[in-house]
Amino acid sequence: MVIRSKTLRLVILTSTILVTIIIAVQLFWLQKVYLYEEKQFNINVSKSIRGLYDDMELVNDVSDNTQKLIENPSPDLYLLRIDCNPNLDSLWLNLKSEFTDFDVYTDCKAAVYSTEKNAFTIQEYIDLPDSYHANSKELPVPMFKRDYSYVVLFFPHRGQYILKQMFFWIASGVVLLLVLIAFGASIFYLYRQKFLNETQKDFVNNFTHEFRTPLAVIKIAADVLEQENITDKPERLRNYAGIISDQTGHLQAQVQRLLEIAYTDRSSLPLEKEQVDANALIRQAINDLLPLAEQKQAVIRTAFEHPEAFLLADRSYLLLALINLIENAIKYSARPEILISSSETGSELCLSVKDNGIGISRAHHKKIFNRFYRVTQGELHTTKGFGLGLNFVKKVIDAHNGKIEVSSEEKKGSTFIIKIPKK
Repeated sequence: MVIRSKTLRLVILTSTILVTIIIAVQLFWLQKVYLYEEKQFNINVSKSIRGLYDDMELVNDVSDNTQKLIENPSPDLYLLRIDCNPNLDSLWLNLKSEFTDFDVYTDCKAAVYSTEKNAFTIQEYIDLPDSYHANSKELPVPMFKRDYSYVVLFFPHRGQYILKQMFFWIASGVVLLLVLIAFGASIFYLYRQKFLNETQKDFVNNFTHEFRTPLAVIKIAADVLEQENITDKPERLRNYAGIISDQTGHLQAQVQRLLEIAYTDRSSLPLEKEQVDANALIRQAINDLLPLAEQKQAVIRTAFEHPEAFLLADRSYLLLALINLIENAIKYSARPEILISSSETGSELCLSVKDNGIGISRAHHKKIFNRFYRVTQGELHTTKGFGLGLNFVKKVIDAHNGKIEVSSEEKKGSTFIIKIPKK
């Protein structure tokens, strides 16, 4: 089971790395495609401008390199040097024709700048099929002061046009991303189901183990008590009756744990709050655990800041929470020495259970309150039980709008601190 879990975690980790690499590669290629489309757009516009110079006599010396006549101050702006006042109708018509020939299918705001007037003499909106934008007609054309006249070509929707050219790549990238997200969600769901299945199996195994031994002992003791001459041996009769009583008590405790499972399944515990003396409740919890404490020869001391420590709480649930903490302190200590104290901090009442037990490493601190969680040593669970006690305690404390904290180190004991509002 553990090997399978490790394998599954390795698969999930590997898949996550691969998905991350795929997404990074996809983003890299989208950037590459955008740069390519941007470069292609610039090439097509340059070809259109060269064609315009070929079609019309815009400069005196036609032998000049066309590239020297073009200025590109920003990605969406082109300045075309001219030495004359061109025929405007021919200029707009030729521009539109050249754009169509070289696949520049985005709208353009054009204007003629006169160096003598230091202003635009005319402006024109050039649109092609599927490139019309009503708001573009009102857009101002950026003007640059030059010592020569020029025609400015302004492409206000250049970025949108390039992205439109990339539609296939973007759509395929989005689809791939959705597929990867669905794949990741499926892997996570699979891992969660695997974890729940293992938890369920673990619970059933522990449940079976915890009940099988007491039932077997009771069966043996009952067989002995059914013997005909058992009444002639009162000492043996008393001994086996005591065994049955002890094992029955153990089974009752396990049934109580199962009831706690039912409690923790509820979204909120049905509290019946009343004024409770926490000190008296601690003494009652110690008394209820007296047989277990005597068996382990536990030394339990109390330290109360005040003779009485009242708070508004559900007596039964809070008692069960204290019993769980004290029982753990007894069970997980070779020679238990336990200090249980109560104190007040502002509007809160603090209850503390400190032991000298095996302790809990920091790696487990955030998980010990999870349902079914049990501390492991290597690949083995070092503690018996269902992993329900601390989860139930936290459920009770949360229901009282309180909080529980743990301070513990391996082989140095543990301290559990409960803080509950007094009112």
